[in-house]
Amino acid sequence: MSDSIQQWVEAAGAAIHQGRWDEAERLWRQVHAADPSHPQALYSLGMHAMKRGQLAEARQWLESALAVMPQAQVPMACMGLAVVLRELGDSAGELKAIEDALAADPYFLPALLAKGDHFERHGRGRLAAAIYRNALAVAPPEPQWPPLLRDQLLHARARVLQHAQELAAFVSDRMGTPLSALNPVEAQRWREAGAILCGLSRPFPSVCNQLHVPRLPAIPFFEHDAFPWVEALEAKTEAITAELQGLLAEQKDEFRPYVAYAPGTPVNQWRELNHSPRWSSYFLWQNGAPQAEHQARCPITTEALREVGMADIGGLCPNAMFSALAPHTHIPPHHGETNARLVVHLPLIVPENCLYRVGFEQRRWKVGEVLIFDDTIEHEARNDSDELRVVLIFDVWNPLLSAGEREMVRVLSAATREFHAEG
Repeated sequence: MSDSIQQWVEAAGAAIHQGRWDEAERLWRQVHAADPSHPQALYSLGMHAMKRGQLAEARQWLESALAVMPQAQVPMACMGLAVVLRELGDSAGELKAIEDALAADPYFLPALLAKGDHFERHGRGRLAAAIYRNALAVAPPEPQWPPLLRDQLLHARARVLQHAQELAAFVSDRMGTPLSALNPVEAQRWREAGAILCGLSRPFPSVCNQLHVPRLPAIPFFEHDAFPWVEALEAKTEAITAELQGLLAEQKDEFRPYVAYAPGTPVNQWRELNHSPRWSSYFLWQNGAPQAEHQARCPITTEALREVGMADIGGLCPNAMFSALAPHTHIPPHHGETNARLVVHLPLIVPENCLYRVGFEQRRWKVGEVLIFDDTIEHEARNDSDELRVVLIFDVWNPLLSAGEREMVRVLSAATREFHAEG
C-alpha cells in the first residue's frame, strides 16, 4: 500500500470517528480510484451508500468487497450485505449472506442473532428460538454484553424463555395421565425431567466442599421412611419451641452471624451476609464439638437430638443449631460440605412467604414437619415476610451408607485433618 493510500485510509477513519461522513466518503473514493481492489474502500463505500439509502449501489459495492475481502473481515461484510438485502426485500439473499458470515465464523454473534431474527420474522418461531439459544450460549456473561447487541440479546433471552414455557405446557399436557399413575416421589422426578428437557431447569448434581462420596444419588429431599426418629422428634416440637422462645427473650445476643469469614477472605455470594445478624445461629453442637453452656439452657432439645443419633465426623459433624433468618432476607444458592451426611430442618417459627429450594424442588416449611435433604445439591432459602423465621438444623448420616462406609468417611476426614495439621 502506498503512503498516500495509507494516509487517506487513516484520514477516512478519523473522519468517521468524528462524524464527518461526507469527508470520509470522499477519501474512500480517492482510495478506490488509486486501488480499485482495496477491500476496505469497497466495503466502506457500500456502507456509505446504504446510509444514503442507495441500496442497489450499496449491494454492488459490498458484493465487490466480498470478492476480495480477507477471511477475517468476511463476517462483518456479509452482515452489511444482509442488511441491504433485507431492505431490498430479498429474503433468500439476506439469509444466504447471514449463512456466509457463519460459514466464515460459526461463532459470530451478530450473525447468529440476525439468523434468529430472520426466522422469527418469517413465522418460524421455534427454529428462531433454537438459533437464539445458540447465540446466548456463545455470548459473554451479561455484564460483558456489547452495548450495540444488548437489546437483541435481551430479546433472544426472552424468546428462548417463551419457547421453553410453551414447550413445557405442551409436554405437561402429554405427561398428564402417565404422571398420575406414579407415586409422589416418581412424579416429582419426572416433573423435573420435563423441566430440564424444556430448558426451564438444569441438572443439579451433588457438589461437595469437602468429602464427596462417589456413586451416591443426588436426591434433593429424602422421605421419612428411612429415619425412625422422625415421629418422636416432631412430637417434641412444642417443647423445643418453648426453649427457643426463652432464648429469644433472654439470650438473643447469643445468636451469632452464621457467615463469619475473616477479613481478606474471598466471600463471593456471602458478601451481604458476612458477619450479618440477618442470618444468625445458636449452636448446640458445632463442627463436632458440644456447646455445653448452650446445651444446658436447652435440655429438652439437646436430649431430643441425642436420641436422633446425629452424624459424627470428627471436625465436621455433628452440627445442631437454631437458625434464625431475619425478615426480607435471602440466603443465596450454595453447596454443603459432604454428601455423606444429610441436613435436617425442624421448622419452629415460620411466617407466611418463606420458601426453601433444593435443586429443582421448592418447599415451604411447616411448623413441626421435618425436612431432610442433601445440602450438597445447590440450595437457597428466603424469608420474604415481615417476621423472624427459625428452624432447628442438625446433621444425620446419609442412610445409603453402610456402617463400614461411615467408618471410611471418618478415616478420610481424619487423615486430611492430620495432614494439614502438620502445616
